[in-house]
Amino acid sequence: MKINRIDVFQKTYTLTEKVYAWSGGHFVNSLDSTIVKITTDEGLSGYGECCPLGPAYMAAYAAGIPTGIRELGPGLMGLDPLQVGAVNTFMDTTFYGHNYVKSAIDIACWDILGKATGRPVSSLMGARYVDDFPIYRAVSQAEPREMAEKVTGYRAEGYHRFQLKVGSTPERDVAMVRAVLGVVEPGDIVVADANTGWNLHQASRVVNALGGEEVYIEQPCFTLAECVSIRRRTSLPMVLDEVITGVGPFLEAYGQSAMDVINIKISRVGGLTKARQLRDLAQTLGVAMTLEDSSGGDITTAAIAHLVASTRPEFVFTTTVFSDWYDEGICPDVPRIEGGRVSVPQGPGLGVTVDEERLGPPLFTLR
Repeated sequence: MKINRIDVFQKTYTLTEKVYAWSGGHFVNSLDSTIVKITTDEGLSGYGECCPLGPAYMAAYAAGIPTGIRELGPGLMGLDPLQVGAVNTFMDTTFYGHNYVKSAIDIACWDILGKATGRPVSSLMGARYVDDFPIYRAVSQAEPREMAEKVTGYRAEGYHRFQLKVGSTPERDVAMVRAVLGVVEPGDIVVADANTGWNLHQASRVVNALGGEEVYIEQPCFTLAECVSIRRRTSLPMVLDEVITGVGPFLEAYGQSAMDVINIKISRVGGLTKARQLRDLAQTLGVAMTLEDSSGGDITTAAIAHLVASTRPEFVFTTTVFSDWYDEGICPDVPRIEGGRVSVPQGPGLGVTVDEERLGPPLFTLR
């Protein structure tokens, strides 16, 4: 089996909640997602997706993905997509860095592998431990009372895990967290995610003020060294996200006992192949994980679901999906969120059907 065609589409998603805001004054109202369709000489096709959360969240931007695929695409022609490791080796040895560009290609190869073997991606990634799982609800940065009201509403919908977007001023952030802690119940999980938005003195003030509360602190500062410094000043459990870009950075953080949980984003590390590698290492070392992506639509939702389903449940700290973030879905059969939970697609490959009429014509096609 050989790759003989790559179609690249771009879809603009508009947020149903109108705005998503996080630290540093950053926010988005809509997002451009790139969908890749890889077709083989035997007629099988697979889909992948990558959707950066704007250009200010990580080293990725929407227009860079099609440009990168134009660079990689000619060399992918003739490769066997079932040899997912070989495809990754080619991409890494011919196009340094730019993991987010490679992610959609890797996911599409997994989709083809599943369809060729008649098995879901989760089974091919080692196991299928669960058929559904709970997700967290991200709470966009707002005034404390508004955030508490949102969490109350989300709890009524069945959510019990909440990621609060903090990273403004210490006083306001502490007020946000305390307002939300006042409306949750025992057993709920609350994460205060600063998205690198604090400097050392701000992070110190927040963790000192929240000492003894039932809250996790996520990525307080920009560098690993700063995060380690804050970890040594608090007994609150810590999640590392932005600095976990692959196996090397994870091992460096693990060696410094820098965190209790890591966040693995599929596109940040380069696709499902590398997410699985990092996931398996974290399980071996006993580190729990948030498994997700920076953003995306129905294809990203399916990829996350298979990664979660193939992970030992005791190591899944939390996760989220994006099938209900937008009105412009492209897979009619993607699992929807119900009661704060989402099911894992059952069919071969990613287990979802892409309606290409909802995508429109491709930006370009490589043959």
